[in-house]
Amino acid sequence: MTTRQDCDVLDQEDPLRELKQQFDLPAGTIYLDGNSLGVLPRETLGRVQQVIQKEWGQDLIKSWNTAGWIDLPGRIGDKIARLVGAAPGELIVADSTSLNLYKALSAALRISLEQAPERKVIVSERSNFPTDLYIAESLAQQLGLRLHLVDNVADIAATLNTDLAVLMLTEVNYRTGYKHDMKALTAAAHAAGALVIWDLAHSAGAVPVDLNGAKADFAVGCGYKYLNGGPGAPAFVWVHAKHAQRCWQPLSGWLGHAAPFQFTPDYQAAAGIKRFICGTPALLSLAALECGVDTVLAAESLGGMQALRKKSIALTELFIELAESRCAALGIRLASPRDENQRGSQVCLSLDAPLHEAGYAVMQALIARGVIGDFRAGDPARLDEVPHILRFGFTPLYIGFADVYDAVEHLVQVLKNEEWKRPEFNTQGAVT
Repeated sequence: MTTRQDCDVLDQEDPLRELKQQFDLPAGTIYLDGNSLGVLPRETLGRVQQVIQKEWGQDLIKSWNTAGWIDLPGRIGDKIARLVGAAPGELIVADSTSLNLYKALSAALRISLEQAPERKVIVSERSNFPTDLYIAESLAQQLGLRLHLVDNVADIAATLNTDLAVLMLTEVNYRTGYKHDMKALTAAAHAAGALVIWDLAHSAGAVPVDLNGAKADFAVGCGYKYLNGGPGAPAFVWVHAKHAQRCWQPLSGWLGHAAPFQFTPDYQAAAGIKRFICGTPALLSLAALECGVDTVLAAESLGGMQALRKKSIALTELFIELAESRCAALGIRLASPRDENQRGSQVCLSLDAPLHEAGYAVMQALIARGVIGDFRAGDPARLDEVPHILRFGFTPLYIGFADVYDAVEHLVQVLKNEEWKRPEFNTQGAVT
């Protein structure tokens, strides 16, 4: 079994270790929740202060031109494009993931229904992130379509038929960390005559993504997880070049107009991806997001996303090894794929009976020890099939191998000493 000393050596030999200096991490904290909210880059505070004090405070409205505010959605979009296999000018930063999914799914459905009106089905996974399903259900009701949810990855193939309009998947599942084969599934959906939308919320900045290489149609993603953009950071949307000039999105706001400052009463869509902007962008949040994206781009000189992925796999493999060897007898089981090629940059653990219901309290006890992960509730009626999970995200930019070892040691102590039984860990907060 890997020892703490082995982990210290791995950290010393890690070519990416210098990237941790980009972040302001609290002392004594092992942060394994970057798949929910990334940590604060050191550059963010100064950059946001500059926007507030100089660009807004002194230059006022002139900064839309003098500071390039108007160009930020595209400029940051081009930076994110380098992380997800998109070309310059194909990806824009705007709004939230939910709003961007509504735009992208609306556009995809319009294209599909114009080409084949008989296609009436949207397909996704029952375990997809709920906001994706809510948006799809809303659009299905509006358009007289049907949302079909599969329970298992293997069931997707049977839905790729002449009824399918759009296949909507999250590349890395938020609960289990399962990672789809984007290229293969996109090709299979296209062969069936359907379009594909990919949610990259748990992919962008975490795993290598090649949207153009996979010939995907649409993609969305958020800025506050692995891109370290801060709480509520703006999201992004990408459209394949073959669709960009012909697609229509329903939130036709003024900044997505071809000439927004002509203030004409009729709407004419801007060229390409710019039509996916709706309203005025949130400049303070954009400034913070750009700093976060730059922390990921800093890895380019060290091997880029491939190097980050290599370390991510090593970190998650180590965590699985240690958790299974030290915690299996204490009631812990792996809930993520064992195959590294089918796993994103997170590992999820479930609890055996009689600890089924203790997941939230176990996570709170870990957080009290300075190990921050998160809890995701399962189905109370089917805990054997859909269990409560302890979810741990591994961001290679600032997580080291010794962090992984120490996190498992804390988990062992929480379980052995039954610290999770303390009353303060069993009072559930509004956010889990």
